[in-house]
Amino acid sequence: MSEYSELERILEPFISAEHVQKMKKYIQHGTVTTYDHCYSVAKMAYRIGRAVPFSVDMESLVKGAMLHDFYLYDWHERGDGSHRMHGFRHAKRAAGNAVFIFDVDEKVYRIIYCHMWPLNPFRFPRSREGLIVCVADKCVAFYETISMRR
Repeated sequence: MSEYSELERILEPFISAEHVQKMKKYIQHGTVTTYDHCYSVAKMAYRIGRAVPFSVDMESLVKGAMLHDFYLYDWHERGDGSHRMHGFRHAKRAAGNAVFIFDVDEKVYRIIYCHMWPLNPFRFPRSREGLIVCVADKCVAFYETISMRR
């Protein structure tokens, strides 16, 4: 059995979903798509969750990680100004989309909604899983940003 079989089992319904596949159309950092970024964050969050010395709700952790940037638009477009302040606003949009499309529970909603802490200082992650996704997202984003400068 693969080390990632649990991860793959949790992600399967999301990866095969049409709306998640749309994330492949949008660029996140450099040439990395939003889909690839979220998948990388899910993998890193999973690894962290398995390594920490306390219990973690893997289902919520992986779902929140995969959907943390589920905002479904190209934030680089300047056009109508609707994407201004993306860093501050996209988490709420992603969380709303996750509820609307996948009917995620409150815990997953909060993981997604709070993943931009500390940029959004009043949205501190309230769960271990939320904090792990927050850290995994920063690590992956840092790597993607640095690697595109090489």
